[in-house]
Amino acid sequence: MRLKSCFFAGVALVLGTSINAQTKAPDNWFNLDPTENNINGVSTEKMYAELLKGKKGQTVVVAVIDGGVDYMHEDLKDIMWRNPREIPNNGIDDDKNGYIDDVYGWNFLGGKDGRNVNQETLEVTRLYAKWKSKYDAADSNKLSKAEKAEYDQYQKAKKEVEAKLQEGQEALAEYQGMKTTYSSALNAVEGALAGKAITKANVEAIKAGTDQNLIIGKNILNKLISLGKDVSSFKAIHEELIEPLQEGIDYYETKVKYQYNPEFNPRAEIIKDNYSNSYERNYGNNDIKGPDAMHGTHVAGIIGAVRTNNTGMKGVADNVRIMGVRCVPDGDERDKDVANSIIYAVDNGATVINMSFGKSQAWDKEAVDKAVKYAQSKDVLLVHAAGNDSKDNDAGDNNFPNARYKKKGLFSPKKAKNWIEVGALSWKKNEDAVAEFSNFGQNNVDVFAPGVDIYSTLPENKYKNLSGTSMASPVCAGVAAVIRSYFPELTAEQVKECIEKSVVKQNYKVKKPGTEDKVPFSSLSRTGGVVNVYNAVKLASEMKGKKKNVPRA
Repeated sequence: MRLKSCFFAGVALVLGTSINAQTKAPDNWFNLDPTENNINGVSTEKMYAELLKGKKGQTVVVAVIDGGVDYMHEDLKDIMWRNPREIPNNGIDDDKNGYIDDVYGWNFLGGKDGRNVNQETLEVTRLYAKWKSKYDAADSNKLSKAEKAEYDQYQKAKKEVEAKLQEGQEALAEYQGMKTTYSSALNAVEGALAGKAITKANVEAIKAGTDQNLIIGKNILNKLISLGKDVSSFKAIHEELIEPLQEGIDYYETKVKYQYNPEFNPRAEIIKDNYSNSYERNYGNNDIKGPDAMHGTHVAGIIGAVRTNNTGMKGVADNVRIMGVRCVPDGDERDKDVANSIIYAVDNGATVINMSFGKSQAWDKEAVDKAVKYAQSKDVLLVHAAGNDSKDNDAGDNNFPNARYKKKGLFSPKKAKNWIEVGALSWKKNEDAVAEFSNFGQNNVDVFAPGVDIYSTLPENKYKNLSGTSMASPVCAGVAAVIRSYFPELTAEQVKECIEKSVVKQNYKVKKPGTEDKVPFSSLSRTGGVVNVYNAVKLASEMKGKKKNVPRA
C-alpha cells in the first residue's frame, strides 16, 4: 500500500485542540552531513564535493516499483529509462519480451484497453472473500489440519474486516456530519458579517440569539483568531477547516467502498488476467504513470532527480535511469503483480529495485520469494520500506513483502541476501530522531534513513514534503545506485554489506515509535545506525569486487 497523506492535523483544530508549531525541516536535509550541517542526512553533498569530484560513474538503472511515475516531470524526464529495443507507440512488441510499447517500463495494473486499476481492496479483505463461502458456516471440529489452519486465518480476517468496515461506516457518517455542521456555521457567520472584516470585535458583535449555526460559527472564528490562524477570508478558513474534513470523508469512503468491501474486485473487469495463476506474466499496459502517480514520482525524485539543472531538488544518485513499474494501487498490491514487477525490472536491466510499499497479509508469498531469488541470481539489490505502523517487524509476519523466505529448508537460506529493509529517520535530534510512525526491528530492519519531511517531485512539475518509510527507502536506494555506479565490480551482496557497515551509529536513547518509552537507537535495527553515502563510498573504494572482468569506474 502506498503512503497516504494525513488529514488528522487539520481535523484536530476543528475539534478544538491546538497543535504545537514545529520548526521547519532544513532544505535538502536528507542530503546534508551530520557533522558539517548538524543534521542526520546521508552526506550526499559532501560526498560529491570531496570523494567523487571529477570522477565519472557508469549509468545504473533503478526500478521504482510503485503506484506510477510521471516520466515527463521537469526533474525526471532526462533520467528516465528508455527501452532501447522498443519503438514507441507502434503497437508492436519490438523486443519480443511480451510487453508491447514498454518504453519507460510497464504497468501491471492496466488493461489492454488502456484503463487502469486505482482503488483496490486490502489483502485481508481478499482472504476473507476467498474463504467466506467455505468456512463461514463450517464446523471446525470436522476440518482437516490444513483446513483448520485456513479456518483460523479466516476467522481472524473476518473479525478484522467486519470491525474495520463498521468503524469506517461510523467515522464516515461522523465526518460527513461535521462537514455539514461546520459548513452551515461558516456560511451563517459569513452572511451575518455581510462583508465586514473578520475581526474579534466584528465577530463578537454578531447577535446569534438561539441560532445554532451562528453560535457555532462565532465559536469557530474566535478559536481561529485566538490561535493566530489565517482569517483574512472565508476561503482561507474553508481551507483550514473544511478541506481536512473532506479528506477525512475521502479517507473513510475509500475504506468502506473499496478497501474493506469484499464485493469489490476491479481486476476482473479491467485487467482480465487469470488471477489464480501467479506465474502468468503477459498482462497489463504501458501506462507507467497511471491515475495517481504522486507517491511513485516522489520516490523517483529522491533517488535521482537531476542534480545539475538548478530546478526543484536534488536526488541522491547522479548516474541513474529510472524505470517505472506500476503495481501498487490505492489499496494493497497483489503478490502476483509484485513478483512480475521484480522479474520485469531484472530482465530489463535494473540493478537496484526500490519497493516503497507493504501490507499485513500475503496471498502467495512463494511467488514473490521466487522472484526475489531470481533477482539475487542476477545480482540485483532490493531495497524495501519497513512500514509506517509503529510496529516491531520482529514480532511476527506483519509486513509483506519481506526478506524471510516462506519455505525454509534445512540447508537453504532463510533470508534473502540481496535485500535491505529501511526504517525512517526524522530531521529532529536526540529522542525524536526516529520517525514516530516507523516500523523497527533489531533482526528484520537493517538500517534507518531520512524519511520525514522529504522534499521531492510530484506529478505535473510540482514538489512537496512527504513523510514515510516510503521516503527512507529511496534514500537508501539512491546510495546503493551511487555505489553500483562508481564501483561496478561490487556485487549486490557487497553493496548491501557496504551500506550496512558504513552506517553512522547513533549512541543515545530515542522514543520507541508509537510510544513515549525511551530505548537505545541501536535496539531498533540490525546495524543501529543511519545510512551514509560518504562513508559507504569510502568503504567501497577499499573493497575488492567479486564480479569478474569489470573495470572500476
